[in-house]
Order: sequence, then C-alpha cells, then structure tokens
Amino acid sequence: MAKTTLRPSPTALLNPLCDFSFKAMFTADTKESNAALMDFISTVLNRNITEIQLMPNEPPVQTTEESQMSFDVSVKFNDGERADIEVQARSEDYDYAARAEIQAARLLSTSNVKGDRWQTLPAYQISVLNFEFDKDDSSPLSWYNMRKANGTQLSDRLNVIFFDLIKIHKLLGKPVESLSKLEKWGLFLSYAGDERRTAYIDTLTKSEEGLMNAKSSLCTISEDEIKWAQQNSLYKARQDYNEGMYRAEERGIQKASIANAKNFLRMNLGSPEQIAQGTSLPLEQVLALKEELDREAVAVTK
Repeated sequence: MAKTTLRPSPTALLNPLCDFSFKAMFTADTKESNAALMDFISTVLNRNITEIQLMPNEPPVQTTEESQMSFDVSVKFNDGERADIEVQARSEDYDYAARAEIQAARLLSTSNVKGDRWQTLPAYQISVLNFEFDKDDSSPLSWYNMRKANGTQLSDRLNVIFFDLIKIHKLLGKPVESLSKLEKWGLFLSYAGDERRTAYIDTLTKSEEGLMNAKSSLCTISEDEIKWAQQNSLYKARQDYNEGMYRAEERGIQKASIANAKNFLRMNLGSPEQIAQGTSLPLEQVLALKEELDREAVAVTK
C-alpha cells in the first residue's frame, strides 16, 4: 500500500512565504540554513555578516485571527547588533508601519541591558512583504530611521526595513545575469514553492551560493511530513478566516441593500423593477418587501 503524504509531489517544496516555513528554512540546525540566513541579512543590509547567533523568541501575535502562528527570526550579530526578520504574506487591517516601528523599538530596548551607557547598538526590524506597502515607491527595499524634518539623521539605532516582493514579481523570467542579488532573493522567496517555476528557480539558485544554501535547507525541511501538515493547517486557518470575513461582508451588503430598497419603496422612488436594479436585489425579493410594507401600512391604519 502506498504511503499517503501531504506533500504534493516528491520534489515539492514548502512555501517560504508561509511564516512557519520561512522560519524553519532559516533556523534549521544545519550549516546550510545558517549560511542562508547570514547571506540574506547581508544582502538586505548591504554589509558582510560573518557570524550570527539565533536568539530565543516567542511567536508575536498581533490579532486573535493569526492563531498563534506568526513567527519571526531573531538574531544577534558577532558585533552585538540585533535584528528581527519576519515575513508577511498578506496585508492586515492594522497600521503596519506603526506595528513595525514598535517592534523595532522593542528590539532596540532589549539590546540595552541595565547599567549600559546610552551607546546601544543599532537594531534592525526586517519585514519581507508580499504586498505593496508604499505604491509610490518603486524600490523593493525601503529603509526608515529617525530623522529631523530637514532630513538630518537623529541616530542610526532604530531601523525599519521593508522588502516589498510585489515589486520583484515583474522580474520573473528575466535573465539571471541581469538581476541583482536582492532581486534574486526576492524571486526565490516568491516562487521557490511554485512547482511551475522549478526550472527558473534552479537556474537562479545556481547563480548564488547563498540561494543554493537556502534551497538546500528548504529541501531538507520539505521532507518532513509534519511541516507539511503545519503549513496546510496554517493555510486552512487563514482560508477559514477569509471566508468568514467575506461572508460577514456579504451579509452586511445584503442588509444595507434591503434597508435601501425599503426606503425607496416607502418614498415611492421608482418601480419595483427599478429598485431591484438599483439595489442589486432580485425582483422577487423587492416585491416581497413591498408586500411586507403594504401589510405594515394596513396594520397601522386599523
């Protein structure tokens, strides 16, 4: 009897844009995982990171709908600087800029232990976004820190960095040699889990040692059936949440359309056919509402 598996095919890879898989790829206890994480951070910060230490952290839950499944990667560099790396595959209703700034401030605060002078090392909040944060900015990498109104930097301690993958997607299929290292990382994170793009991703990863290490780590964790179950469970939870939100919105629209139709009928603003067309309600429903209002009017006059 063939063994059942949640893995779509023997070569399928977990999706790096799933926050659980993202963290697993970068924090596995292997040299490839460690090398991939250092290369990714080095690419984003445009500096050579030669040593990192994974720091313990808790899954930071911002809303109850996230089901305790939002994981970040917390590291300390060999010079003592701290960074937090996370992936956000979808836009949320909250103020994401404020959220990222608060996270960076917390990270900066934890790096300044009691008794230290005010010489805290810089902290970096790096967010990989699969949605557009700033549509007016064409650059995939946005770096924010505290400055005066005239642009003078207050300090380089608090750093918020957004890596916008949507701005990278248009590069899919471009010759690998024409891409920057940051663009290659963006395409890898976006499409490594898409089996339709396997050939292109293979060419991409072979061009950079850091990406080869990332793919090797992703291949290793993708052999774990439990991780497929966890990724699928996360997807299902989000689909259930999205479906609930859609249904709630649908009910709200339906309720508003019925209220509008009743008002139009009370004021004799159009025929039932016109009201049905204007409110997007079925004519049968508008006629039923008219009968209901007529009965109510008769009852009032008695």
